[in-house]
Amino acid sequence: MTTTTHSIDQAIIDTIAATDPTVAAIISQERDRQEHTIELIASENHASPAVTVAAGTCMTNKYAEGYPGRRYYGGCQHHDTIEQLARDRAKQLFGCKFANVQPHSGAQANTAAFMAMMEPGDTFLSLILKDGGHLSHGMFLNFSGIFYNPVHYALHYDKQHPQHEQIDYESVRAAAHEHKPKMILCGYSAYPRQIDFAKFREIADEVGATLMADIAHIAGLVAAGEHPSPFPHAHIVTTTTHKSLRGPRGGLIMTNDPDLNKLINRNVFPGVQGGPLMHIITAKAVALGEALKPDFKTYQKQVIKNAQALATELTTLGFRITSGGTENHLMLVSLVEKDPDLTGKEAEKWLENAGLITNKNGIPDDPRSPMITSGLRLGTPATTTRGFKEPQMKQIANWINQVIESKGEESTIKTVNAEVASLCKQFPLAH
Repeated sequence: MTTTTHSIDQAIIDTIAATDPTVAAIISQERDRQEHTIELIASENHASPAVTVAAGTCMTNKYAEGYPGRRYYGGCQHHDTIEQLARDRAKQLFGCKFANVQPHSGAQANTAAFMAMMEPGDTFLSLILKDGGHLSHGMFLNFSGIFYNPVHYALHYDKQHPQHEQIDYESVRAAAHEHKPKMILCGYSAYPRQIDFAKFREIADEVGATLMADIAHIAGLVAAGEHPSPFPHAHIVTTTTHKSLRGPRGGLIMTNDPDLNKLINRNVFPGVQGGPLMHIITAKAVALGEALKPDFKTYQKQVIKNAQALATELTTLGFRITSGGTENHLMLVSLVEKDPDLTGKEAEKWLENAGLITNKNGIPDDPRSPMITSGLRLGTPATTTRGFKEPQMKQIANWINQVIESKGEESTIKTVNAEVASLCKQFPLAH
């Protein structure tokens, strides 16, 4: 296949090839994979050429331990400027007073936030992983489950309930009053509905808990006003900077509380990190600047339209979308109604062979293990970045259906793969 490339993208690969052709070849192969497949993983996106290039600049060459104006190394004047710019853009974008742009990832942002709000052994309340939470929200092998005491609230599990598989806020309230947690956590990795941050804060206030919102998945929607903001309700807000925000891989912590801001800063550095990744902070500044432009709101509106179009078409084709639909960028597709014996693991592999990149995911009350699952998690940030709209999302739903109904039959996969590649050629990625 001939790849549509940007001259800068090719120049970077050529530069690497002059020194290390093996690595350059691997990067080229990955570029081709992204170019000729459709990315449907809800936690992934395609960063802009400006963000990608910014992450590979000379800003990587500097140690800048500390914060702007208070570094442990000399020669940081330009790094101070770029970090302050990233902070200011984050504050403007999310409407908050303080932002720490140094966390290397969302999980490290969460680690520092936990340390700012709790002591080891303290109890916190969250949604369990199997129902759409995150590893760093209390999974027993994660720092959050090792050093703290997680307790959990529930979804509506009654199939007759009008909010089946949506957050049961009375369960949140009951668990909060029973366990008296130090902190309540909302924000999820596989939840397709909007979050009532005001209700969470009301419950937190009833038991004297702080409220933390992890908006890693929905940060782009929040920034564009397409999802309610966690501010002013949450005491601390964490997010990744990739996913729907469309920046480089990294983390961000925000608050309106000056005392919490001091604790956050101390717990990021020197609490859980040493020198910040200044090349990534530079790319974060670029991405946050892009998100402040008017066309970012248009993009996020289309992300939601595309998710709803995909979910609607899949429902028409006989799949069940958990919680009855989607109000954000993602959906959980139950495979049980289509084929009780089909696992998410099998479906993911079949679809990948057909050029449709998804990830297996548990559905609420899933009897199968997290490595097998009964469902798929699908999202639309990357397809929307590519330029797809509702007609293309409907076509994707039909391809998913063809592959799954054929039970991964080789000729069907080959046909769909060719059709996927043809569509991708019509919507080339910017490099």
